Amino acid sequence: MFTGLVEELGVLQSVRHGAASAQLNIAAGKITRGIKIGDSIAVNGVCLTAIKFGGQGFTADVMAETLSKTNLGNLKPGDRVNLERALSLGDRLGGHLVSGHIDGVGIIANKEIQDIAILITIKAPPEVMRYIIKKGSVAIDGTSLTIVDFTDDSFLVSLIPHTAKETTLGFKTPGDTVNLEGDIIGKYIERLLQARETLPAGKRDEKTLVSMGFLAEHGFV
Repeated sequence: MFTGLVEELGVLQSVRHGAASAQLNIAAGKITRGIKIGDSIAVNGVCLTAIKFGGQGFTADVMAETLSKTNLGNLKPGDRVNLERALSLGDRLGGHLVSGHIDGVGIIANKEIQDIAILITIKAPPEVMRYIIKKGSVAIDGTSLTIVDFTDDSFLVSLIPHTAKETTLGFKTPGDTVNLEGDIIGKYIERLLQARETLPAGKRDEKTLVSMGFLAEHGFV
């Protein structure tokens, strides 16, 4: 698990392409401290396994499924990437719970400056929009952000100067792609509601009644 608080901007040094896979060599400093082979590192929000590392960076394999569901396959040497080590128990959860499993790829539709903030509108597929709510959380290229507003097929977020400076979102432009992950809590709520609907009518007792009213009463929404 991750928090969506990017620790470092790494730089892709090289990519080795296989028949349906890739191997990324990423230059980094801070995030290599204290890690070991087999540890998880979020690269643009995608959970990858470090198979080799040193003071100058690390190497990770990317399988076909990951290449097809994320924007990692579009990376070129010299591109910057958001990096975060896995969350340790006892750490502060400054962002939100992020699994590193991407729900879909979005496209930056608009970017504008409003005083100190940068407003970014992202066009997203239905599999992401289903988890988008006002003031809810979303991970964009692994960066935890709060949703300002949304439409049927897009949503708006706002960056403070620090986030713009320390993540890929500060230098990406309209037309660029971003990896998107919806809030994991919303996914569990959705699954609970689906499970209830599949139960036979005679087995829907009070313990299985999960509704918006129930969730509001218990502080989930």
